[in-house]
Amino acid sequence: MEAFGCNFQSVLASSYFLKKPPSLAFPLRHLPFLSSRYRSSTVTLSMSALTAQNTVLQQQKIIVPNKHGEKLVGVLHDTGSEEVVVLCHGFRSSKGQELIENLAVALGNEGISAFRFDFSGNGESEGSFAYGNYLREADDLRAVVEHFFGEKRVISAILGHSKGGDVVLLYASKYHDVNKVVNISGRYDLKRGIEERLGKGFLEKIKEEGFIDVKNQTGGVNYRVYLDDLMDRLNTDMHKACLEIDRDCRVFTVHGSDDEIIPLEDAYEFSKIIPNHNLHIIDGANHSYTSHQVEVVSIVLDFIKANLQLDKASTS
Repeated sequence: MEAFGCNFQSVLASSYFLKKPPSLAFPLRHLPFLSSRYRSSTVTLSMSALTAQNTVLQQQKIIVPNKHGEKLVGVLHDTGSEEVVVLCHGFRSSKGQELIENLAVALGNEGISAFRFDFSGNGESEGSFAYGNYLREADDLRAVVEHFFGEKRVISAILGHSKGGDVVLLYASKYHDVNKVVNISGRYDLKRGIEERLGKGFLEKIKEEGFIDVKNQTGGVNYRVYLDDLMDRLNTDMHKACLEIDRDCRVFTVHGSDDEIIPLEDAYEFSKIIPNHNLHIIDGANHSYTSHQVEVVSIVLDFIKANLQLDKASTS
């Protein structure tokens, strides 16, 4: 593991320099929650209603309309806390993504409400899937944030994995009303990683034919990429967006050293340009944190809890 300095590192340093949990095999979504700061407990990560000590956790399906009139479907893990953490999934994923579910339940067990939802065109939400849609998904997130503002809740943090990491950063650069952002394995350079999915000469091919079908190993079509969707991605400038994030917005980037999808250097690029930023590298972790679920959940929880304490101290 490695921690990279930031403006607020001195306040939160003890939260990030955690000892790597031992390598253990656990049933899916049943992880022993380990932390150097908090007593050991068992976090049962499942879709059923859970009861943690002194915390009644209820799960409620909520539908939020976006600005296009599409219904976004999400699940609120409600502990009764005023604060809510909003969790955003990655590319062609859903609110049922393992990491997103694990984070929601772990937050709930710490008494912090969490909301995980499907972007339009994904999961249970309405709309058509599109390859780009970065700014449109940031607007989906806006609809969710405004929903909870209307319910007199406080958005204590927005968190995204992979493409969702880019979405929460784009949100912070555009709306400036959430001051804690967690970017897990987001991509800095959106011009990279396209050839691996669309093949060599993709730009010439899509301009000629108007679309490219991305196929699976059996030859079936997974999804279709249109020229406008591709240009949406190519024209999304994460560097410019990150420069527009407020200085009082605390951004925490987590990245695996063995990420096979998005190179580690992208995380370092974020750390160079975001003013109030902390970087934590998980040694040996891949893009999905397949063997590092315990560690990534623990690290993120420490960040969110420490910042909630910081906010309460500053207002008391």
